[in-house]
Formats: sequence, structure tokens, C-alpha cells
Amino acid sequence: MRRHWQQRETMMLEVSSLNAYYGKSHILRGVEFNVQEGEIVSLLGRNGVGRSTTVKSIIGEVSPVGSIKFKGEEIVGRPSFEIAQRGLGYVPENREVFPTLTVRQNLMLGMKSGQSNPRWNMSEIFEMFPNLAERADVPGGVLSGGEQQMLSMCRTLMGDPDMIMIDEPTEGLAPKVVEQVSRLLEKIASRGVAILLVEQKLNVAIRISHRLYVMGHGKIVYEGTPASLKQADDIRSEWLEV
Repeated sequence: MRRHWQQRETMMLEVSSLNAYYGKSHILRGVEFNVQEGEIVSLLGRNGVGRSTTVKSIIGEVSPVGSIKFKGEEIVGRPSFEIAQRGLGYVPENREVFPTLTVRQNLMLGMKSGQSNPRWNMSEIFEMFPNLAERADVPGGVLSGGEQQMLSMCRTLMGDPDMIMIDEPTEGLAPKVVEQVSRLLEKIASRGVAILLVEQKLNVAIRISHRLYVMGHGKIVYEGTPASLKQADDIRSEWLEV
């Protein structure tokens, strides 16, 4: 169950007047939102409205115009590796598991040098996900889609991020695996790690999020709590439902 959310003072991410382009196409049009410490925030919307472009802009894979502050520091224009080193993790939609490396080796690649007292370690990861433990020495490329999703998320956790952005983590997964992913997201947030979740399944987002933003035509068209979105029939009908 989603825990009661109380306002915190620590702002992890502040996005203001964010614009992004693919060639001459204007994709993001003045996007604004924020994420606080330990908060799960979902970015909802139909395919093609700019959700993935938003997270790619934040991590530096797309060159945006505007302001993106992570832990109070402007990160627009910084390279992706530097943004990650500052404590912002990213799990892309295509998972990007290294297929020829074992599960254990994939997890080790997520570790940062010089880490002290990280929130997560390999033993705990394997305890949380016995399936990964059983396949620790199996190449990542032979894992199921659900196992690859877990591996990709856990590899990012091994870098001990202060915030993690996850693009469509439940896409194509069986209901049982979706439930595992949801529990992991709640556990991540319980340790003070902020989460920006790009999610297509409205029921998942409503169940685990503290706040939600809805995107349409490259901009934020709605902000609210899960309870308020449940009551906003017009918003769901116009911007979310097929």
C-alpha cells in the first residue's frame, strides 16, 4: 500500500520552462514539475506526448532549453556521466542489460568507485530477488523480460543514487512481475531515494505514487494526488484513456 506522504523540505529535482526539439519538431513546450526527497512522482500520458524526452533531457541524452536543477545545482548542458555521478540514476525503457555479461557482472558495473556506506549491496539485491541470485552467473541476455527489468533497476541502485528515473518499468511484464516491480519502487522510496516514474499503467501509478503529473502535447496539463486524479474524470478521459 502507498504510504501517507508528508511534505519534505529537500527538493531533489526542479524542472522549469523546459523545451526540447528533435530537428525542427518542438517536442517539449515549457515543461515544469518537481520531485522531493523520498517521493514517488509519476509522469503520465499517452505515447508520443514527450514523457521519455523529458527524462532523456534531464539525464543529458537530449539537449534541452530551460532549467533543470538537481539537488539545487543546474545540470542543463552537463554530460550524462557527470549527472549520474552527482547521484541521478536512470533506467531506460529498453533496459540496456549487457547481454554477454553475467547478472553479477552487470550489477558490478553499476557500482561507483569510492562508495562508502551505500544504501544497497549485492547481497541485499540477491536476497530481495532470489531469481537473480539463482541466475547470478548466467548471461544477462538469456534472462526473461521481467528478470532483465529487475536487473536493470538493481544495477542502477548499486550506484547508490539519491534519485532514480525509470522509463516504463512495467511495460510488457506479467501481473506477478508488475507487483514485484511495484514493491521494489516502494522500498527504494522508503530509503529516501526520490523516484520519477514514467508509467503507462494508470492503476500502478495511482497505487504507489505520492503525486502525479499528466502530460499532453509536450506540456504538463495536470498535477495532483492519486486521490484527486481518481476524481478527475475529464482529465483521464481527455489525456489518458484510449
